[in-house]
Amino acid sequence: MRGENRQIIEGVIWKELLIFFFPILLGTFFQQLYNTVDAIIVGRALGKAALAAVGGATGYLVNFLVNFFVGLTSGATVVIAQYFGSGDPERTSQAVHTSMFLSIAAGVVLSAVGIAAAPWALRLLNSPPEVLPLASDYLKIFYGGMIFMFVYNMGSSVLRAKGDSKRPFYMLVLATVVNIFGDLLLVVKLKMGVAGAAYATVFSQLVSAAGVCCFLAREEGPFRLTLSGLWRRNRPIMDNIIRIGLPTGLQSDMFSLSNLVIQTTINGFGVNLAAAWATYGKIDHLYWMILSALGVAVSTFSGQNFGARKYSRVYKSIHVTAWLALGFSVFFGFAYVYWGPLLYRIFTDDEYVISLGMKIMWLMAPWYFTYVPVDALAGGMRGTGDSVMPTAITALGVCVFRVCWICFVVPFRRTLTVVFLSYPVSWILTSTLFLIYDRWGKWMERSVVRAGHRNRKKE
Repeated sequence: MRGENRQIIEGVIWKELLIFFFPILLGTFFQQLYNTVDAIIVGRALGKAALAAVGGATGYLVNFLVNFFVGLTSGATVVIAQYFGSGDPERTSQAVHTSMFLSIAAGVVLSAVGIAAAPWALRLLNSPPEVLPLASDYLKIFYGGMIFMFVYNMGSSVLRAKGDSKRPFYMLVLATVVNIFGDLLLVVKLKMGVAGAAYATVFSQLVSAAGVCCFLAREEGPFRLTLSGLWRRNRPIMDNIIRIGLPTGLQSDMFSLSNLVIQTTINGFGVNLAAAWATYGKIDHLYWMILSALGVAVSTFSGQNFGARKYSRVYKSIHVTAWLALGFSVFFGFAYVYWGPLLYRIFTDDEYVISLGMKIMWLMAPWYFTYVPVDALAGGMRGTGDSVMPTAITALGVCVFRVCWICFVVPFRRTLTVVFLSYPVSWILTSTLFLIYDRWGKWMERSVVRAGHRNRKKE
């Protein structure tokens, strides 16, 4: 490995972790900006039916497949980071090409499935009749170009496995700019309607995919991407990527399903609470973006150090991540409660909605710190290849528990407080399960055996 890429396994952990973390966080922010501006342009230019066609059920169906694949790419990040950290250029190259082949294959298959199932899925989600044809057209175009999104996300995961989080961020910024100008040209200027918004999105994804492929094609050493290498994929490596990444992808979709159940319950309380919850979600999203970026960062740190058999640095990176997450949790918990009314007034002037929103804020934000062990430990464990148990714990403690709470607890006391207590209680439960697993689960020992490391004591 070149000197500039050794910082993850040799540098000061907190400093290198933050350097790696901020581009990931900014990339997530631009992704959110990308979606928000897209919705503003469509809504103002085409009206509420078009806005519903590119959001609502359509957004749910898009995110369902995209979140699944993004979870799958985490497996590629871990596998490549481990081979790279171990100083094995041949297997690193095989993992890079196998990962990119997987993104192309998955893009083709899921595009076909998405195009065929789009009208049926929209009807299943009770899309309004006036929205259904527009939403169907949008989804078919979006799914037709989904391979570009998959290639970008996988290429970004490959670069992050190397320790490069800056260039994926640059490409996401470029894609955001291209998408905004594409919307203005195709939707506003050329009057192409919802189809224009879809084509602008697909073209921006093509630009970002081409960008990361160019970066990889110009790399030196094992990260260099070649066309001939795509056809020399390694089946055991692909199986390993799927073994690690598939549980994470399924977990993302389980979160979506459990949140859909909770959203249905909240809708039953009326439009005021639904508006308060929707607004809280926009405010709350910044905190969860930060924790998600920390989780991605610690996975790469853990993977490279585990591959280099520096096991103490794996533990240290988890501890540093936990302290950083705790600091962010305390800060945002205080800031949201203290400045909550001001934040809500950015979105609405309805005092009753704001008062409901502040009740939600008091039930949620002060308890953020209880979730800290989940992202820190789950990310670190996945970096060593231990993916199934962290996913099972999260799915049980968060997703299954919340659904059971809504089904069996809320009916006995149907109040705002009882509904939203499902969140902090699930955080406490899941963190407790992770701490128990960390203390007595012997996950590092099993990961060492699975990886075939002979020298367990090497640091």
